[in-house]
Amino acid sequence: MDAAVDSDIVWRNITASLGVYSNVKWIQVVTSMLSIVGSGSIIGYAVFQSAVTSPEVRPLFYLSVSDLLVAFCWLLGAVLYRPHTHSLPCFNLQAVGQVFYLSTYLYTINYMWQTFSNFRRRISNDLNQISDKECCIGRVATVLCSVVPVLLICPVLYYGNTKECYMNNSYSCLVLNIGSQITMDPDASDSCAAIHTYSTAVFMTTFCLSTAGILVILGYTCQLFRTIQKDSRSLQGHWAAITVTRYSFLLFPSIFLFCCLPVVALTFVDMKEVTDGYQVLCYIQPFTAVSQGFLNSLAYGWTQQMIRFLKRNRYRDVDTQTPLLRSQKNVYAAMQTSNTCVGPRSISAF
Repeated sequence: MDAAVDSDIVWRNITASLGVYSNVKWIQVVTSMLSIVGSGSIIGYAVFQSAVTSPEVRPLFYLSVSDLLVAFCWLLGAVLYRPHTHSLPCFNLQAVGQVFYLSTYLYTINYMWQTFSNFRRRISNDLNQISDKECCIGRVATVLCSVVPVLLICPVLYYGNTKECYMNNSYSCLVLNIGSQITMDPDASDSCAAIHTYSTAVFMTTFCLSTAGILVILGYTCQLFRTIQKDSRSLQGHWAAITVTRYSFLLFPSIFLFCCLPVVALTFVDMKEVTDGYQVLCYIQPFTAVSQGFLNSLAYGWTQQMIRFLKRNRYRDVDTQTPLLRSQKNVYAAMQTSNTCVGPRSISAF
């Protein structure tokens, strides 16, 4: 009897929230399309400029591919969404979308680490000296960023379909189910409850480990910046790269947290069955969780504009009538030679 009452309460809450779900659907459509355009622009830029093999562009290219696939999944999910419908395709689509979503977490760490490594080599003037060990580690990390999410979500796909756990969720096509594809309700079987717990634990653990990894990389980067500031020669030859790298390491982690924190908050609210602020989070999440590809493209485009601006200012004294000092000419000549050597190898912001 108590289970029936609880189920009725859950159903009435879902019915009362159908207006929210309908609004979330259209927000999800718009943000998914923006993310497709943003991530697709980075992919197209890298392909047409033949920069996919560049060590500085390749990590961002893989991250953009994951963002693009996630956006396609969520756009298709919004199109397939129907109220009061227990959809098997939506359940599987959401699971596949979560695979790509978790891969964006891992590729974000990969991008941050590769950017840090390339910047450290540039400061050390050994950009062309990449050891076989480093290349092997980079390839393995790239493969794992795609394989690990698949292995983690495969049990959800298999047991979720076998136990028909999609029957517990009437809005599984929406982005609100990122933390878990299965709605936890009193009528759920023990197997479905276990899958729900497993899916939520996988998502929360991946987020915590990704955030910890990004913070560790930021710590190494700050330490490298402090070391560079003590070396005037590094500042003279690489001040533009230092400036852009500093902004990049502020922008991309900020975008990651901005897009992921509402998802984590809504997952936590679902776990604790808290009703206060639930609808607010439902409106915030489709704006943030789906827009990572779009925001990453804005950040990358901004860094490209920044490096061009710094390069123009670098040569501004050449066009003035004020003669440069001999020491300034030597620094300018060294910087110009450095650009000639490394310029053709990469088109990235560095």
